[in-house]
Amino acid sequence: MASSSRRRLSREELEKTRLWQEVNASSSDEEGSAQEPAQSKKRGAAARGDGLPPKRRKRQVSLESESGKDSSLEQDDRGKKRKNRQSEDSSDDRQSLIDVIKHNGKLVPRAVKNWIDRYESSQRPATCELIMCIFEACGAKYNIDEDLLDEINVDEVVLELVSQAKAGDVEDFVTSKQKDLRGFKDNLTLFWDTFVLECQNGPLFDEQLMEMCINFVTALSCTPPRHFRHVSTLIGLQLATSFVTVAKTLSQSRETKQRQLIAEEKKKRKDAARIESLNKVLSQTHDKITKIEGMIQAIIRGLFMHRYRDVDVDFRVACVKAIGGWVISYPSYFLNDLYLKYIGWTLSDKNVAVRKSSIEALRAIYEIDDNVPSMALFTQRFSNRMIELADDVDISVAVSAIGLFKQLLRHQLIKDVSPLYDLLIDESPSIRHAVGQLVYEQMIAVPNAEEGEDSDKSDVQLKRLLTILKDFASDPILSDYVIDAVWEEMKAMQDWKCLISMLLDDSENQELTDVDIASLCRVLGGSAKRSVGEKLVPTIDSRKATLTKAQKEAFESSKKKLTTAMIKPHPKLLRKYLADKSKVCYIVEIMQHMNLDLYSLKQQEQSCISSLELTRDAFFKHGDRKTLQTCVNTLVFCASETKADLQDAAQRVLKETTDEVIRKLRSAIEHAGETEDDYSLTVNLRRLQHLQLAMPINNEELYKDLLTLLEDFSDLEDEAVQLDLTNIFLYVIWYLKSIDHDNPDENQLTSLITKRSTLYKHLETQMDNVISSFSDGQTKSLLSSTICTIFSDLCSLFSKEKLSSTKIERLGFSPSSERLEKFWELCELRLSVPDSDDDDMEVEREEEADYFSQKDIVITSAAKLVAHEMIPKDFIGSEIISHYVLHGKGVEETIKQLILVFKKNMKSQELCSLYLDAMKKAYSRHLEDDEEAKPKSFELCKELANRLSATFSGFARNIHRPSILKLVRNGVEHAFEDTPTQLSFLEACVLPFLQRLAAADIRDIIENVQSRVNDDDVDQDPTGWRPYQTFLEHLQERVSKTEAPGKHDQPPRPPRNAKTNNKKKLFGDESESDEEQPSESEDQIEDDDDTPLYQVRQKLKQKGPTTVLSPPSSSQHSMRTRKKATVLTGTEEDLPV
Repeated sequence: MASSSRRRLSREELEKTRLWQEVNASSSDEEGSAQEPAQSKKRGAAARGDGLPPKRRKRQVSLESESGKDSSLEQDDRGKKRKNRQSEDSSDDRQSLIDVIKHNGKLVPRAVKNWIDRYESSQRPATCELIMCIFEACGAKYNIDEDLLDEINVDEVVLELVSQAKAGDVEDFVTSKQKDLRGFKDNLTLFWDTFVLECQNGPLFDEQLMEMCINFVTALSCTPPRHFRHVSTLIGLQLATSFVTVAKTLSQSRETKQRQLIAEEKKKRKDAARIESLNKVLSQTHDKITKIEGMIQAIIRGLFMHRYRDVDVDFRVACVKAIGGWVISYPSYFLNDLYLKYIGWTLSDKNVAVRKSSIEALRAIYEIDDNVPSMALFTQRFSNRMIELADDVDISVAVSAIGLFKQLLRHQLIKDVSPLYDLLIDESPSIRHAVGQLVYEQMIAVPNAEEGEDSDKSDVQLKRLLTILKDFASDPILSDYVIDAVWEEMKAMQDWKCLISMLLDDSENQELTDVDIASLCRVLGGSAKRSVGEKLVPTIDSRKATLTKAQKEAFESSKKKLTTAMIKPHPKLLRKYLADKSKVCYIVEIMQHMNLDLYSLKQQEQSCISSLELTRDAFFKHGDRKTLQTCVNTLVFCASETKADLQDAAQRVLKETTDEVIRKLRSAIEHAGETEDDYSLTVNLRRLQHLQLAMPINNEELYKDLLTLLEDFSDLEDEAVQLDLTNIFLYVIWYLKSIDHDNPDENQLTSLITKRSTLYKHLETQMDNVISSFSDGQTKSLLSSTICTIFSDLCSLFSKEKLSSTKIERLGFSPSSERLEKFWELCELRLSVPDSDDDDMEVEREEEADYFSQKDIVITSAAKLVAHEMIPKDFIGSEIISHYVLHGKGVEETIKQLILVFKKNMKSQELCSLYLDAMKKAYSRHLEDDEEAKPKSFELCKELANRLSATFSGFARNIHRPSILKLVRNGVEHAFEDTPTQLSFLEACVLPFLQRLAAADIRDIIENVQSRVNDDDVDQDPTGWRPYQTFLEHLQERVSKTEAPGKHDQPPRPPRNAKTNNKKKLFGDESESDEEQPSESEDQIEDDDDTPLYQVRQKLKQKGPTTVLSPPSSSQHSMRTRKKATVLTGTEEDLPV
């Protein structure tokens, strides 16, 4: 009525306005009647176009006609659009719920509102429509009669849907690759979220509707078809999440009403009606919250408790993320050990994504300070596991766990940081930097009230860093790891003025020791390298990083700041620490990271020249490898990067250095043998080696002197021989590079062939001498490694196959088979020497260590010849593989890459034959060992066989099946060549490959083995034939596990746990399911459980023993290192609670 009266008033006002306009118009017409004829004439003329040229008049008429047509067309288009929108709206209203979810997520809110309208008008059809939408989302079709809605049986309906899935009559919308179904998952969760939020004032509290929805969702989540479980899990978790949102809103409303009620009751004049109204609202809100929490609990009991340990990783991740969000959104209900324990248990999941999701959920919970007091017991229970995850096998998990560890420290739940100290030197940069940030915050930047120091001062932070570096002072490589770990967080390491002042401070109040000063020099050099984008710690990935424009500008700015700070103090630092080789190399190296052009711009050329001359002095003052290499690289860098006068000065200093080295070396060669100590000869050979590594030295007389040294002096020290051979080899290589490969000079080729032949003869002589010295008990480790390396490189560079069909084909040669045998004999002798017995490497180990061991270098030299087909694969290929697991990680990685090359270039039978030969050689070494070493060598044989058999995993086992079978048969034959001595070969080397065969093949092998045995022999020596018995037992057990009745051609999928094999399948014996059998928790599910499929589960419990969940033992949460991850998912027996 009010709206209609407003409409009448508006019409009356419009009528009055029109009358006033007519009166005003009549008065204005009387006044302007005299002018009207003239104006009308003008308007008519203008309309006709009078007074315009003919062409313009025609154009105006045509434009007017076209504009009239356009306006009429626009009106028609607008009318059509209105009709189309109306038809689209009506068609959208007629779309089913599943069509909206599948194809048009934008219409979800409207579809939900339309459904609510239909529900309010008629509940039964709308309820049937919603439940059938759940079935259709699972890809199944099932019609529900609205008249029989009250009598519907959830179990029968779900069994019918599962039968449809078995028959293949369902669709999988979740994993479909159709374009219009890409948003299905998001639309599905959006629909149910919108549904709950829109229904919170109406149908949500219809117990029959929501009970039926939850029952069907939880029932479908326990079915074998994966897509049924997937869709129902998405719906169930989203329902619980939306219920939590509603419950949170209602809780806030209840708290508000409670405060209002308390305030009203405190008033002197109480309003009884107001109090009664508030009490009524409070009671209604409380009832709604109780119902909502009951629905949440039903989903947790019927769905979450089973799916959080499903075999599908996506389900477990979704459950962990969901419960983490519930705890944060509704802490008054979920923030207790009853629900937090699920997140704690999944910290031990076997899958990386689940463990990471658990850690991220805990980090979000601990981020809220108010949550911490309620988590005391949970933290005490799972803190050890949280700490162990910082050393997880997956790097991303470890980094997230370190972030969680930081939060525990922030809340003072953990006080000991020492468990993470070892990760400062971890191989992964991500883990190293994460721990470095933690160490910086907890140990370097933390205020110290007792000492009264300002923790923000650079000198204070640097002194604390030096305290940490004292533990790694004996190993410079580990010190580099620590510096690299904390560099990004510690800005004091880029305070160049502070670093320089601490190093130049000569006052008596200086508290730094000599070890601290050496560490500070290392910090200065490492920080300079990192500030310009260089890597301080070498990585496996040698690819050069691609820098953005902003990164390049940042590095250039850092380089400019470093140069500005170091221009004047650099010569002072060099003069002060010139005599100390542990410090001067880091100061010299800084020039390689400076912008040398600033010397000229700031008119400091003399300072640069002084630094170069002091670098030359350091080169001749010290003889260790690190200092010599740094000085040479710095001089070469300055000679190439500077300009004008500075470049001339740098090249002059470099030439003077080279001439001085040659002069001193030739003088030392002349006086060689006169004294027992050849230090001058050795150190100058080492200086020449580092010069030749950086630049060519074309001095024929020096080359002849080096050859004379080998020919005339047979009693040289091993290091001198090693350096002499290396220098001759480098000279030959630089000579090869100087030849024009397109137009070679014949005289140069002839000269190079002579030099190469001479070097090869000296290598042969020295190789024979070293082999004979090994037989005499002298382990010349460093010399043998050098000979192997030079021999391999020489054969590779001058390979006849490589240089064929080129213009320098004359240079190619191939070593004889006898020499190759000698080469591998030397390699094996070097590999047999324990690292602790390398008595001739003391010079190299004074101050620094190599990132790669000598054994890595030796095995790489041999593998390079085989991989590049310089020598036949069957010659030493099996010999190299037999050392796969004997010499550490570096050798393992090299041989692993060699095996990949073999797999790519060899046939299956050839590869298996190579594997068998390798295992035979490893087993023969085991038989030659003494009794004390045999157990260890036997385990190494088993490990070798396991590694080799693992290369046939997955589909490769089917492709290589004939070859694997032949390998096994040949291995059995080798084991029975000398019985019972070699019978253990069956268990050590043959058994791992049998795991890759089918049951039918294993039965054939059993018959083959049994046919070779005489029972009398077994009875006479039961101990010697014990490996044979063990081998047969393993085979028979393997057959019993993999063999399916009536199917012997392919092994069926083994059960996850043998203890559940006697249980009845949930939906029949023929149904295949990837879902685990559900288990009940005594604190969650009681005997009067009303969840769907309860009767079926009770029958299952009667068939087998009920598993009662109990807290996990301490052993289940120990040994969680990066190399060991506990399997959480499985059956009830695998589930830690």
